[in-house]
Amino acid sequence: MGLLRFILNVIWLFVAGFWLAVGYVVAGIICCILIVTIPFGVASFRMASYAFWPFGRETVRTPGAGGGSTVLNVIWVIVAGWWLALGHIATAIGLAITIIGIPMAWASLKMIPVSLTPFGREIVRSDHLREPWRF
Repeated sequence: MGLLRFILNVIWLFVAGFWLAVGYVVAGIICCILIVTIPFGVASFRMASYAFWPFGRETVRTPGAGGGSTVLNVIWVIVAGWWLALGHIATAIGLAITIIGIPMAWASLKMIPVSLTPFGREIVRSDHLREPWRF
């Protein structure tokens, strides 16, 4: 299973992952220039790592996230989240046209929740989800 994830990640990297990650990194740098938007920059860098290498990782809700993350998510959706979600949908449509692109289209679609609401979520390895005793 690890070899298959590696192959899918390498294909993803060349097809869409590199440019999506570069976009998230550029947005993160711009957000970090302003002091007030540093939390948005940090979230953008987390999403860049997920966009760069998505197979074998999932997003889960952070148990301790409270009202602050909700407020930041509302601001994020208004400013950038819906644009990112539309970008992931467009990427998924383009990738799903071919047979080999269907798993990558699914990876693009599974990034939509974190692109809409990055605060209060964390990115974990998929094998950790199946082990309830690990945090």
